[in-house]
Amino acid sequence: MREELLNRFLMILIRNNIKIDNIKEEAYIILDDYEIQKRTTELITTDENRNEELIKTFLIAKHVKGCTATTIEYYKLELKKIILELGKTVDSITTQDIRYYLAKRQVQDKVTKTTIDNELRVLRSFFKFLTTEEIILKDPTAKIDRIKIDKKKKKAFTDLEIERMRSYLKDDLRIKAMLELLLSTGCRISEANKIKIDDIQENKVNVLGKGNKERTVYLNAKAQLAILEYLEQRTDSNPYLFAKSNKKCKGKLKKNWWQDKEMVDEMEHVDNSAIESNFRQMAKKLGLESANPHRFRRTCATFALRRGMPIEQVSKMLGHESLETTQIYLDLTQEELENMHKKYVI
Repeated sequence: MREELLNRFLMILIRNNIKIDNIKEEAYIILDDYEIQKRTTELITTDENRNEELIKTFLIAKHVKGCTATTIEYYKLELKKIILELGKTVDSITTQDIRYYLAKRQVQDKVTKTTIDNELRVLRSFFKFLTTEEIILKDPTAKIDRIKIDKKKKKAFTDLEIERMRSYLKDDLRIKAMLELLLSTGCRISEANKIKIDDIQENKVNVLGKGNKERTVYLNAKAQLAILEYLEQRTDSNPYLFAKSNKKCKGKLKKNWWQDKEMVDEMEHVDNSAIESNFRQMAKKLGLESANPHRFRRTCATFALRRGMPIEQVSKMLGHESLETTQIYLDLTQEELENMHKKYVI
């Protein structure tokens, strides 16, 4: 067993181009002090009903706290996936089990550190709730550090990129309206999708953000015009600004399908993924690095600050609870920060 374990570790070192001269001999000396036995899982049993019960209790608490249906569904899907992979009843899950799961996700599944950190965040919330409620005695995530993620400065669109997108979308009034809405308001895609036509009052729009918090955002002239031109071509009775296609037409959508009321769902709004797909296709055609909806939100915040809007107001426009969160969205050079400091700081 020592030989097998040692050889597996040596193979990892070799794959990572690490010299192993003399390591094997020294490792033998160290391992001689330990009894090594392969873990057996044959006697492990999982009480699926118990796991379902604890997850359900946790989700009810999240609902009472005021979490949105989308957030609750996210917790539900992630917890079921992770606990199924762990293969144990929640009460018996250990710190080592979770560390092994996270390592496996990184090494074997090759998921990003961001994904791993998100999964750990879900587990932390779940087990903290269970220990606080004294359902279990110890939190197995308490000794696990947060995953360190390399922070990369995310860029806003340039003026030229925005004009190229506007030119590209001149014949696609629906996506152009979405683009101008996002650039003008800084809305999240999930907020923009739920806007109803009646929510728009001239240049004002009421949106429902995270935690079911309502706020008012504003449309500039370009956004107002783009939305007006788009709505003039709509013939359906769907109440949402961006309607979903009819399920019966799946796989048969043509360009500007939304102009045909037979192809528009009567009540549902468009999914996030559908808009994201449209933006990805546009980015690919134009040779842009990316055009995900969040980048429009970042662009709105960056341009507003560059043109003199105080960061507190930018934060309020985006629906953030803290300025630190807002700062993540900004794409400012050191020169711009220096100039703003000279202008605003005594």
